[in-house]
Amino acid sequence: TAPRVEKDINAKNLWDKIVHNAWQSAEPGILFWDTIINESVPDCYADLGYQTVSTNPCGEIPLCPYDSCRLLAINLFSYVEEPFTSNAHFNFSLFRKHIAAAQRIMDDIIDLELEKVDGILGKIQADPELQETKAVEIRLWEKIKEKALQGRRTGIGITAEGDMLAALGMRYGSEEATKFSIEVHKTIALEAYRASVHTAKDRGAFEIFDAEREKENPFILRLKEADEKLYYEMLEYGRRNIALLTIAPTGTTSLMTQTTSGIEPVFLPVYKRRRKVNPNEQNVKVDFVDEVGDSWEEYVVFHHRFKQWMRTEGLDTETTYTQEELDKIVARSPYHKATSNDVDWLSKVRLQGAVQKWIDHSISVTINLPNDVSEQLVGKLYLEAWKAGCKGVTVYRDGSRSGVLISNETETEETLTSFPTKRPQVLEADVVRFQNNKEKWIAFIGLMEDQPYEIFTGLADDEDGILIPRWVDDGLIIKNREEDGTSRYDFQYKNKRGYKTTIEGLSHKFNPEYWNYAKLISGTLRHGMPIVKVVDLINSLQLEGESINTWKNGVARALKRFVTDGTEAKGQKCDNCTSTNLIYQEGCLTCKDCGSSKCG
Repeated sequence: TAPRVEKDINAKNLWDKIVHNAWQSAEPGILFWDTIINESVPDCYADLGYQTVSTNPCGEIPLCPYDSCRLLAINLFSYVEEPFTSNAHFNFSLFRKHIAAAQRIMDDIIDLELEKVDGILGKIQADPELQETKAVEIRLWEKIKEKALQGRRTGIGITAEGDMLAALGMRYGSEEATKFSIEVHKTIALEAYRASVHTAKDRGAFEIFDAEREKENPFILRLKEADEKLYYEMLEYGRRNIALLTIAPTGTTSLMTQTTSGIEPVFLPVYKRRRKVNPNEQNVKVDFVDEVGDSWEEYVVFHHRFKQWMRTEGLDTETTYTQEELDKIVARSPYHKATSNDVDWLSKVRLQGAVQKWIDHSISVTINLPNDVSEQLVGKLYLEAWKAGCKGVTVYRDGSRSGVLISNETETEETLTSFPTKRPQVLEADVVRFQNNKEKWIAFIGLMEDQPYEIFTGLADDEDGILIPRWVDDGLIIKNREEDGTSRYDFQYKNKRGYKTTIEGLSHKFNPEYWNYAKLISGTLRHGMPIVKVVDLINSLQLEGESINTWKNGVARALKRFVTDGTEAKGQKCDNCTSTNLIYQEGCLTCKDCGSSKCG
């Protein structure tokens, strides 16, 4: 047996530590393991290998070893007929038909997966290695195949819950909306299980189905109470799938459906963005010129279904509205007080708990909180989630991943990355090109643990510059020794034929002034100064000459790419609405209040 360590601890102290860390850094999310196990239908077969041991990364499917996370999402918004009108209604008849079809498709997907697993096993068997060399890999795939065959687990889920409720004129988190969501998910549970029973009639039940094992399971008992006919059909014919339901994040799926994602409310119904424009082109509107001279046009982005509501209300979506006008439009919409940031958090938790009772796996959900909430509120939300019957929950406090460890009235201590004191001979490197005014620049950024460790940069097209193909965007920086003992840094990349090409003497290819400043910046990087602070330091340099200042702005832009998304931009204001609630997103400063973005 595996070694076991036991220790008595103070439960309240542990709880307080969990809450504090969740408030401080959005980790850990919390799983209510007793609820997961007690409600789990597959755990009725724990002694046959279906004991739940963990969840997939997003938490929507608690899994046993070797089983697969198979997901399919149904777009709830698509069943709202005459959306955003007084006649809006949900087509439950069509919804039931599609749930049955979706469950049948999911069962087919398992057979497709088994075909692929057989192909992998056949390929391994045909490989020339000795059988004992291949034995571990063969056993792994045999176990995966066994779990798929025996249990045939599926993951029917949804997306667009937020848009569905808005289209029906219900505010997310309200009592009316919660009751309707319960009815929708109860319908999914009953119809998916009914489809699994009907498929078992045609194709047979999953191999280890045993109604006696499941008779006291809380989820199965809820199905029995809701539909006795379905329950007794399941006793007679069995069920095709060991467990069927989930709610995943559906981020990419929601981009395709142009709806809210999963069970979440809309993030923002309307926000502003900027795009870079050429001021010399005709009919170009320049709203902003950044510090390096790039021109930007500002434009409003509407959430797709919010735009649909606007059209229903006779509002022109092409009109340029003031911020005050946009605020008034949102206030009269069904999305008012129903966004990620302003929804009632306790109501959202209770909604999740109520819906969870009709999902045999779990729900992936995040509660977004403003920066100024207390630790006590985070603890209250976690406790309320447990009371409501949730299987897990995560909170994210705005700005909580900005790197702050300790904060008091007089000072703030930042996290520092600990790099080895001795530089390895070879570092992976990113190549970044940028153009300021008419000058072309290039930067070689040496990386350690995927973070900037050193930087070499300068003009890319001067007489002594570096000639490197445009398609090269990464390579290696190699430290070598000259005969006189001085260090030399070379850049190496693979050409399109796979041959290594080395450019010697990066430090000698650029203007000495740039090289000296780059050494200073590299020193701060090597000693672990947070990237956002290095960018601030570069921007604060008081340099003379247009060329060197252009270089300074380019280096700052190159390093911004490595600032962690969500990092708070302290001491800066939004040029659009003057808010100080700014974060870095994909290297750009983004305003959390109005949505405007500033790059460069």
